Amino acid sequence: MFSFKTSALAALAGISLAVIPPIVRSATIDITVGGPNGTVAYAPEYVNASIGDVVRFTFEQKNHTVTQSSFASPCSPLANGFDSGFVPVADNVTSDFITAELTIENTDPVWVYCRQTGHCEQGMVFAVNPGSDAKFAAFKAAAMGLNSTTTASASVVTVTATVTVSDGDTITTTYGSYPGSAAPTAAISTDHRVIVGDNGTLTYNPANVTAQIGDTITFEFHQKNHTVTQSSFADPCTPLSASSPGTVSFDSGFMPVSTNATTFPTVTIQINDTKPFWAYCRQTTPVSHCESGMVFSVNAVESSNSSFEAFQAKALALNATSASGSASLSSPSATSSSNGALSIHGICDAGIVIVVVSAIVGAFL
Repeated sequence: MFSFKTSALAALAGISLAVIPPIVRSATIDITVGGPNGTVAYAPEYVNASIGDVVRFTFEQKNHTVTQSSFASPCSPLANGFDSGFVPVADNVTSDFITAELTIENTDPVWVYCRQTGHCEQGMVFAVNPGSDAKFAAFKAAAMGLNSTTTASASVVTVTATVTVSDGDTITTTYGSYPGSAAPTAAISTDHRVIVGDNGTLTYNPANVTAQIGDTITFEFHQKNHTVTQSSFADPCTPLSASSPGTVSFDSGFMPVSTNATTFPTVTIQINDTKPFWAYCRQTTPVSHCESGMVFSVNAVESSNSSFEAFQAKALALNATSASGSASLSSPSATSSSNGALSIHGICDAGIVIVVVSAIVGAFL
């Protein structure tokens, strides 16, 4: 079992990779992922663990993953293996780091790497029960041997799931974790890039996109701390999962980006019908971004009463009814001191969902 936790709060997000019976924990083994001054390493690099032990990964500065691979292919994700997703941590964060725990079910070797571009090839690999010093050395050498033949790309790692949009129709949605990984698996015709928080503004740019079946929309998150959260025309500033319980929906989670960032996380969705699609930013600190007009649509019918302008006007109208100076939250998951996580509500059998968890969200507001 592989799951996320924080050192200061209860568990906020997790990846359950298999249904297993409870295991009595006997020891906790701590591993540091990354660190100050651009550290590209797990410390220690490998450990020996018994059944029931817990290997606890603490994500420190920069942006790393804990991704299961294999001895034969050290820098490629193992099919059906675990993956923490990218965990960005700002350089000025010194406490309350995100942690992820791996409970050991057997004594077979477990091989791990960081899938941030180039990190595996620089030797950022890890193992549980490798068998011997020599075997781990061979695993690391194989990873570093890829350095001369690997060319970094600027595409995305993706996970595909089917989600519901307006009127109960569905779209197939491809979620991207971070630049530098494999290209999307589904065929596409045009990618529409949307800047979230362009130049520090509370906007999506462009705010309304006309997309054809097969097109993709890539949200690129810039400075501050925003989300792309599916809502409805009737309730622009409420998650669709809350306004229509049981409806499958998606939420990028909070994406904190520091002011000096030069690379930006992305989330990509793929469209397979032309029904209108509505979204908003659920940040509420220091003010409600949605009620400030930070909303977005796909295929809004501009000649109808359900135009983008009408959708945005409904969001802005909520601001007039809010208590002056209020910083109340639309939902517990929108708390500014919480950690964001890409989530797909209502999907039971969608396989692994990449989760991007960030530390100390408030520092980026």
